[in-house]
Amino acid sequence: MEQKQCSNSSCTEESCANCPSKANKPVFEDLNGASSIKKVIAVVSGKGGVGKSFVTSSLATELAAKGYKVGILDADITGPSIPKMFGLNKRAVGNEQGIIPIETKNGIKVMSVNVLLDSDDTPVLWRGPVIAGAVKQFWTDVVWGELDYLLIDMPPGTGDVPLTVFQSIPVDGIVIVTAPQDLVKMIVKKAFNMAEQMKVPVLGLVENYSYLECPDCGKKINVFGKSGIDETAKELSVNVLGKIPIISEMAEKADEGQFDTISNPYVKEAIEIIEKL
Repeated sequence: MEQKQCSNSSCTEESCANCPSKANKPVFEDLNGASSIKKVIAVVSGKGGVGKSFVTSSLATELAAKGYKVGILDADITGPSIPKMFGLNKRAVGNEQGIIPIETKNGIKVMSVNVLLDSDDTPVLWRGPVIAGAVKQFWTDVVWGELDYLLIDMPPGTGDVPLTVFQSIPVDGIVIVTAPQDLVKMIVKKAFNMAEQMKVPVLGLVENYSYLECPDCGKKINVFGKSGIDETAKELSVNVLGKIPIISEMAEKADEGQFDTISNPYVKEAIEIIEKL
């Protein structure tokens, strides 16, 4: 009987499991059986300190304000900040179905390593494979229930955790967060190229700390230098989804654990793109 062949003409059905053309094809982990998630959005950055968690929380809050059921998977295991921003002090518990996420005051479901530890300042002294395994468990063992959107707050860079997320979780698109610095092009390109290699759609770029608006005259001050995000976006053929200024009131609300009270109009375009998925 004639053997079937895949797109690689050199391999047959019997050897197809080892076919080179399938070497990079992800094998997604099964979602928790008590969960149903329509769309998964990852928020990434090429480096730390650009306000990625701030953007993730802003997107989640704006989506929740529009009536969507939203969750945040805090994949930044060694530097989690989402629970603190929303003032979440409870510890997660479990039942026969899995781990129950903590809910913010505005109904956003959150799972983070900080809601599993004895205290917020307990360091996570884990090696890469253990950290990657924890992120997988946030997908397979957490009872998310029914969600319209799950936002994944990724750690910076292109290491173990981003690779684990893209290979284990069916991500529908990513938002790249950056800041207006001379290194912006290189930083964005790293994140963009990672997404390209993992075949995950890039929804667009969000620039945080874009400028400071003078409270007296309204002039925009480029604290971190002139932005180059428009040129970078054009070069990569992606959209700029927002330029978020430095707003001290928002930072204060985050420090006070009251992010659920924040409205961030500067991510409006990003929300519109996410809604079209």
